[in-house]
Amino acid sequence: MQKELRLTRREDFNKVYRYGKSAANQQYVVYCLPNPRIERFRMGISVSKKLGGAVVRNRIRRVLKEIARLNEAKIRSHYDFVVIARKPVTEMEYKEMEKSLMHVLKRAQLLRNPS
Repeated sequence: MQKELRLTRREDFNKVYRYGKSAANQQYVVYCLPNPRIERFRMGISVSKKLGGAVVRNRIRRVLKEIARLNEAKIRSHYDFVVIARKPVTEMEYKEMEKSLMHVLKRAQLLRNPS
């Protein structure tokens, strides 16, 4: 995932949490906020220490970034959103994680052509 597609600053995360709307399923919570100043979308990822050590958390982050990169054309532009991983994600395979993330993005109305 390209650097300009990532939320990195604490202020950006806090703004999405405070003013954005949320959607959730068993594996993820997504907060999203429209941002007309950006050309595409920006995604932030939050993985709690409760989910495991650094190796587990970084693997989850890498997989979520890859899913976003491969599905970039399906995700709506002009949005900032934060994905929060929940405990069941630690035992999931890539395809399950992708299906679940796309499901929660659809619930948050962040997909261009919901299927």
